[in-house]
Amino acid sequence: MPKTLIKVDINKSPEEQSDVLHNRWHPDIPMVAMVKPGDEFRVECIDWTGGQIGNNDSANDIRDVDLTKVHYLSGPIGVEGAEPGDLLVVDILDVGAFQESEWGFTGLFDKANGGGFLTDHYPDARKACWDFHGIYTTSRHIPNVRFAGIMHPGLIGCLPSRELLNEWNKREAALVSTDPDRVPPLAALPYAETALMGRMTGEAAKEAAKEGARTVPPREHGGNCDIKNLSKGSRVFFPVYVKNAGLSMGDLHFSQGDGEITFCGAIEMAGYLDIHVSVIKGGMEKYGVKNPIFQPSPMEPRYNDYLIFEGISVDEQGKQYYLDAHVAYRQACLNAIEYLKKFGYSGEQAYAILGTAPVEGHISGIVDIPNACATLWLPTEIFDFNLKPDAEGPKIMVTSKVDLASTS
Repeated sequence: MPKTLIKVDINKSPEEQSDVLHNRWHPDIPMVAMVKPGDEFRVECIDWTGGQIGNNDSANDIRDVDLTKVHYLSGPIGVEGAEPGDLLVVDILDVGAFQESEWGFTGLFDKANGGGFLTDHYPDARKACWDFHGIYTTSRHIPNVRFAGIMHPGLIGCLPSRELLNEWNKREAALVSTDPDRVPPLAALPYAETALMGRMTGEAAKEAAKEGARTVPPREHGGNCDIKNLSKGSRVFFPVYVKNAGLSMGDLHFSQGDGEITFCGAIEMAGYLDIHVSVIKGGMEKYGVKNPIFQPSPMEPRYNDYLIFEGISVDEQGKQYYLDAHVAYRQACLNAIEYLKKFGYSGEQAYAILGTAPVEGHISGIVDIPNACATLWLPTEIFDFNLKPDAEGPKIMVTSKVDLASTS
């Protein structure tokens, strides 16, 4: 087993562990450890909310979670010799849950607090808790479903340069200014009050907190990309923007569907990553890299049978959009949810299934004006009943009164 480079305590608050955790991106955050190219090491991570969510049957914590604090990341880790313009090569050797915490959660977020891909249809907070059984998972809140997880870091990337940080803040502030009162907001702008700046202290930390970039979106450096295939056995090539790279990671997922459509759509967990690093000198220019690229794992669970739901760029009110893949994928998701409801699932349960199970999302057509065609591939083998259409019609298979946890 690789040496543990960063160790965390899931029973302590993130603020008590600022020597190894941070929740903003900033070029001046000090490295918590240095490694050399060729090193292998383990990094432990708390869950993305910092322990705000409990393993219980109430969604009050999902409703009340403070999203200005997230995500909590382990790092940054410096790699000796890495310089701006290089590519940091990160091999994900292993991903796992802590033995003392073999469970995870999925949240449908309240529209006023983050929302989700289908927040106009499902605006209220809901929660599902999942138990881990080796590589498989089940939920007491969603019956008749069992699947193999694709454990992965939802968030991993390197520190931005000063120039890149300024660019992020400028362009995201300009977007928010177009509709500053929108709910949910158009972007998550810097918010100093809850910034955890790692090992920065004093006035330097206070000033950096005012401009530190929130970890919510993916950006040029990687970050919160939520790519389910970034599992153990994957290799990622990250652009380097600061001396020693500054690699940070967190937001571990036991499983997720493409798009993580419920926002907190994956099965979120605390756990560890085993990492190997190396450097390609001048790799950004050599390969024309602006955003990370990666090789998927050879060890992903494979499902052989799918129902594929189509969506086109016409919204629920019948409004036509021009080759809009966002609208098309939303329609594919809504079509799958309506289908699952015919077998007894609530809309919220179906929504959570699409966010957590290893569904595949594809842009299947993007040239045939005016409609883009997006597809959602739902693996039928995760259900313990026949999900396929037949002449007899759907049978109500989910007879339990169990539903996602709600608020009180």
